[in-house]
Amino acid sequence: MKAASITDYRELARRRLPRFLFEYIDGGSYAETTLGRNITDLRDVALRQRVLRDVSNIDLSTTLFGQKVSLPVALAPVGLAGMNARRGEVQAARAAAAFGVPFTLSTVGACSIGEVAAGSPAPFWFQLYMIRDRAFMADLLDLAEQAKCPALIFTVDMPVPGSRYRDYHSGLAGASGLFGDMRRAMQAVAHPAWAWDVGVRGGPHSLGNVAPVLKGKTGIDDFFAWMRDNFDPTVTWDDLAWVRERWKGPLIIKGVLDADDARRVADLGADGLVVSNHGGRQLDGVLSSTRALPPIADAVEGRLTILADGGIRSGLDVVRMLALGADGVLIGRAWAYALAARGEAGVSHVLNLMAAEMKVAMALTGVTRVDQLDRSTLA
Repeated sequence: MKAASITDYRELARRRLPRFLFEYIDGGSYAETTLGRNITDLRDVALRQRVLRDVSNIDLSTTLFGQKVSLPVALAPVGLAGMNARRGEVQAARAAAAFGVPFTLSTVGACSIGEVAAGSPAPFWFQLYMIRDRAFMADLLDLAEQAKCPALIFTVDMPVPGSRYRDYHSGLAGASGLFGDMRRAMQAVAHPAWAWDVGVRGGPHSLGNVAPVLKGKTGIDDFFAWMRDNFDPTVTWDDLAWVRERWKGPLIIKGVLDADDARRVADLGADGLVVSNHGGRQLDGVLSSTRALPPIADAVEGRLTILADGGIRSGLDVVRMLALGADGVLIGRAWAYALAARGEAGVSHVLNLMAAEMKVAMALTGVTRVDQLDRSTLA
């Protein structure tokens, strides 16, 4: 199948990946109500069509945290993304750099900060969780600084991992030891192209940034055990102040859905926030990012840069988010699907698709620059 949309890339990823990896990317928590709302609520946002305006010169570029970008889009952090294609985070970082948008490396990516820094032609953003071991956090921040990461995304909506039923059904979680390894191996063998490209040629397999504290343990079971044991449920605003003091570059707080929390993020001195429900992967039943965004934008307008994620499956969706009050968006599943399907070329294609779709949407709403997109663009 020739991919013409992100939906097409989702299907190609489903065909190529072992089930446990596809379900990990694609799934949400519990009944996946919020996961569905992210898509449907954004799809239901109606734009105001305007005609007979000169839209012959449309500029998609903007500036995010002092960085000129060709598109108001950044690649969101995606855990284990490097298992979707051979050394996958490096491939995605190269595609993002070539297109002129930021790539964000997850704390729990398959590739380390050092590997991505060596393989990417441009600096990348880094994402961090609050971890019980503050010394290890400090080490990661030092590594990010040494790699000249221009921004830090600090994720605050994961004091504990969400309950994701699909991961149990697929054998990614809850199937430990030899039985779990055999179940996942059988799924891999059923997808020989992935098994050869990633399973055989993509080694060594480790959890990148977390590998030093795992001390040689590299299994999926080790990954989930580390997450359960090291994410910190005691985290408070005081801990966030520690991060702000430690990290001198732009700090972006990810996982904000409440206007009062957004005000506290601004008071803390953060440079940006991400309106996000973790892609519907944490607390099911909360607001979609689409519905949470406008009151947050009203609460902190002009005080910091507002990004949003959740349900973005096209350039048209990017336009909708900007019209609702975002300064830029993060895309997660969109690039993860494309990476799984076609590697670096797939990620590049998705960014080109989004740019083309944005230009059409902007032309038909009568705007020529992204800073013209606001609520007057909505029907």
